[in-house]
Amino acid sequence: MITTLSISVSGQGLHAFTSKVNTVVSNSGVQEGLCTLFVKHTSASLLIQENYDPSAQHDLERWLNRLVPERDSLYTHTLEGDDDMPAHIKAALTATSLSIPIVDGKLALGTWQGIYLWEHRRMACARNIVVHIGV
Repeated sequence: MITTLSISVSGQGLHAFTSKVNTVVSNSGVQEGLCTLFVKHTSASLLIQENYDPSAQHDLERWLNRLVPERDSLYTHTLEGDDDMPAHIKAALTATSLSIPIVDGKLALGTWQGIYLWEHRRMACARNIVVHIGV
């Protein structure tokens, strides 16, 4: 089973969408299998991260922004704004796909794990994520 989720974001940061994936898995009827997620964009990524304390997400975002700053004099790809090339680099350093086992009809995530779209651009937009449920 393959479906596409559209995740609307208000800008840069980690945006949780675990509940949407849980719904897809539940509706699939698959009891044991694999859920694969793929983000169809070059300036966003996917992440499994702590979903209990938002400061973990905040710290990750600040750390990556420090590692890949905007307005670096080495960038030549600047037509779409100061955040565009850094967003491509951030996506290259992180993951564009995730695989999560399905056990007893549910995602086999740990207690404090959530699924996030990591938006690397400052603009509001919608991102498309392909979800494949396989057995």
